[in-house]
Amino acid sequence: MTEQPHHDDDTPPGGVVLPGPWTTDFDPQQGTVIDQDGHAVVPRPADPPADLPAAAPVFPIDTRQVARVAGRVAVQAALGHGVLARRAVDAATHAAIREQIRAARARGDHEQLAVWMDRLHQAKEARRTRVANLPVLLRSAAISSLAAVVVVTGVLVTAGILAGVVTPLGVGWGDYWHFIGWLLRLAVTTVTIVVPLALAGVVPAWLVITHRAGRDADVPGWVATSTDGEIDVVIDERTLTRALASLRIKHITDALKVAPLQYVVPTRKDGRGTYALVRLPDGLPASYITAQAKREALAASLHRRVNEVWLRTGEDAGLLDVWVADPGALKEGAGPYPLLEGGWVDVFKGVPFGRSLRGDALVAPVMERNTITGGMPGQGKSSSARTILGGVSLDITAEIRIWVPDTNFDFEHFKPRCSRYVMGAEDEHMAQILDDLRELYEEVQARGQLLVDHEVEAVNRRVASAGIGLHPLFALLEEAHLAVQHPLYGKEISHLLVDIVRLGRKRGIHLIVSTQAPTKDSMPRDVTRNCSNGIAYAVGDHVANDALLGQGAYRGGHRATELIPGTDKGTALVKGFTGERSVMAQTYFINVKQVPALIGRSLDELDRKGLPVPGSDRPRRVRQDDAPRDLLDDLDEVLGTEPINAAKAAALLQNLDPAWPAYKALTGAGLVKLLATEGIKVPSTGNRWPLDPVTVREAIGRRSTADLDE
Repeated sequence: MTEQPHHDDDTPPGGVVLPGPWTTDFDPQQGTVIDQDGHAVVPRPADPPADLPAAAPVFPIDTRQVARVAGRVAVQAALGHGVLARRAVDAATHAAIREQIRAARARGDHEQLAVWMDRLHQAKEARRTRVANLPVLLRSAAISSLAAVVVVTGVLVTAGILAGVVTPLGVGWGDYWHFIGWLLRLAVTTVTIVVPLALAGVVPAWLVITHRAGRDADVPGWVATSTDGEIDVVIDERTLTRALASLRIKHITDALKVAPLQYVVPTRKDGRGTYALVRLPDGLPASYITAQAKREALAASLHRRVNEVWLRTGEDAGLLDVWVADPGALKEGAGPYPLLEGGWVDVFKGVPFGRSLRGDALVAPVMERNTITGGMPGQGKSSSARTILGGVSLDITAEIRIWVPDTNFDFEHFKPRCSRYVMGAEDEHMAQILDDLRELYEEVQARGQLLVDHEVEAVNRRVASAGIGLHPLFALLEEAHLAVQHPLYGKEISHLLVDIVRLGRKRGIHLIVSTQAPTKDSMPRDVTRNCSNGIAYAVGDHVANDALLGQGAYRGGHRATELIPGTDKGTALVKGFTGERSVMAQTYFINVKQVPALIGRSLDELDRKGLPVPGSDRPRRVRQDDAPRDLLDDLDEVLGTEPINAAKAAALLQNLDPAWPAYKALTGAGLVKLLATEGIKVPSTGNRWPLDPVTVREAIGRRSTADLDE
């Protein structure tokens, strides 16, 4: 064998083309691939180029997905037959009326029970009458149809006779009946074509109807599609029972093995959600399920946020009252304020506040009440106060006083309607707020005597309109924590707030306290305890939650901590507005720019009736501005030579000038803070805070030297 021709190193591994004399001459591109032993080699399919991805097979439609969708439609159509059958049974058995009867019986409302029982009896009698009259109606219909045939036949025959005698337009007897026959054939042809088409459409139409009816029913997992996770859970008896069973409570688990749960009121649409009243198994109180942990588990089972599921005990301990919001109901808001364009308010009937999550209008009761509102910054606490006072301003008998111990424009447009208005964080503004609160406390005492003189237990509309000084009075302390924590005036302001809240309620005085931080240090506990109305926007912890909604609210599941700052802006838990422990409320929003229109309307009405702004006819008490006192000089006067506790030094200052506002409520801690502003640091030393007179006199000397240098 001759030597093989030389080839490059990149020769394919399957062999080479050998054009030697033992083979016929041919183009190497058309040759046979053999190995070195002369055996033919079957070439492997060429791999795709390394730099190009292999193309995946393309199918126009995923057959499994099509099968699932088709199966889902078929199953839903089949389930729809059952849904329609249940609806037919409900209609035949007057299920809606029976539901109202069960609800009235569960509530123990005998009056409504009698009313609905009468309606059920009337409905049964009406149906019995219709059935009894059915043969008469059928006979009347048959007679009417026969009469119509006779009349039409008579008309046609008469018209044919006239045509045969008169022959109008040359149309005789035969031509007339030929035309009538043509019309009959046309009608028969039309019916022959239309009826089969209509019958052919009955089946698809029926399938569409049943599919829509069964669309919300549960389908087997094998027909579930990839988008089923986005489908809302339909709240009905089945899903509620399944959610309750998922709690793994032994009473429910055992009861479901014997019989389904009893729904005193079956699920029904209620506002922006679904309502049901469930009779729990014996021995299981509803309070066990209304606990927060159970509520969270139910919300997870129903694909809802926790604050979209509301549970409470019904008329007795074994009834569970359930309301589940539609998805995203919180995002709808309360809508526009209803009195922007017109209308007036009677504060004895309440003021518009917002809407509940169910969509019901919420009216804030304001007479014989006090209100505390709070939450994180920017969540709506100032807006809630503006909403309440906006309504109050539309009762022209009501007096308004507003104090804002901060530079805040939120209430500036209320100023023309106020008898007292202060805005500012400086000490002179704080002092004016203190004086106004003293004046308000004196008003509380004077009104108490007026009630005694007129032998009235509490202010009502009759005495409020009598012009005897018992008109409704509403006062707002905005950012109250700034006033309460003021080092000079805070202690006395706290005492006054407590006394006004305790005593002013029955005397027609309503105090609104607005704060970001309702803690024991920033708000007196007796204020939070005695405010009947509580408005809690998103708060950061259970302490603030209970300060606004009452002790134990957090533990009982009434939690404003679940509101998300920003997302739930304008949404609050409120207490005291309804008979429930708390209600989720969406507040009407009054923009600052919308306030002048409300205030202008109120002032115009006062002008029209020739009345002054309520309270403006009483002159403001003039502050007794004594000669300014110097803290260091006063300490130099009262201190001896030995160090004393800061608390004792504060008492000496009070004895020096009891009328001086800065000293009247001064404490040892307050004195330490004031001295810090003068550059004197008092050591704690066992929490006694000893004040050394030498330190004070050295500070006076340094100040005098500094004055000489200037």
